Parts: sequence; structure tokens; C-alpha cells
Amino acid sequence: MNLGLITESFSQDRRDWLGSEHGTDAPLSITLDTSTFTAGTHYPDGYIKSGIPLGKITASGKYGLYNDGASDGRQTCVGFLFTGVEVVTKRGATLSSAVGSMLVHCFVRESKLPVAVDAAGKTDLGARVIFI
Repeated sequence: MNLGLITESFSQDRRDWLGSEHGTDAPLSITLDTSTFTAGTHYPDGYIKSGIPLGKITASGKYGLYNDGASDGRQTCVGFLFTGVEVVTKRGATLSSAVGSMLVHCFVRESKLPVAVDAAGKTDLGARVIFI
């Protein structure tokens, strides 16, 4: 029996980047490659924030942080992380992959995104995502 003090912290998932509920009824289940994210920037509290733009890694089929300068498939923006995903365990270890959900059709409040999407990423998303 463990009678020691256990401390847990929780993160509030902010979805103020969504312009409406449109598209939230059909998110896709995905697996994230956490090596494409930076701890202090993308998950400072152990959770990758919702609203992060994603690209699909060609070799593994997993998803990572969209990066127009990448050459592994992530140079094409395909959607946004719908819900925050815990990637650091209670013992402090970072998971190599994590399951999440992605929106591919939605309205986005561009100024509220946790990471900006460049012009190339917006072109990749086409009419499926409307930036407001």
C-alpha cells in the first residue's frame, strides 16, 4: 500500500480557436509522433494543445506538427488537433506516440491558434477549413 503524497496537475483544454461547432461532430482518430513537437513550446504542461496544425508523416502514417520546411510529409497541413493530448506521464516520461483526434473540416479563429499557419498551410487545407 502506498501512503505517500501524490500530486497531479490538470490542463484546461481551450478551444476558443474554433469559430463554430461545424465539423466537430466528425473528428478523425489519429496517432501523434511526439518527437515532432517541442516540450517547452507545444506541451509545456505535459499536454499538446488543441488547435495545433498537423501534417501526416509519410513513412509511419502518424501525425506530427505541420512544418512547411519538412520533407517527411508534414510539409502538407492536413488538419488541426481537436482535443489536448497528454504526452508526459505522471512519472515524467514523454510518450513516443499518443492517440488523439483531428478536425479536417472547420471554421478557425486564426488569432486564437496556439501555432500560426502559414500561407502554404492554408492553401493545403483549401476550402475544408475557413479562417475567420
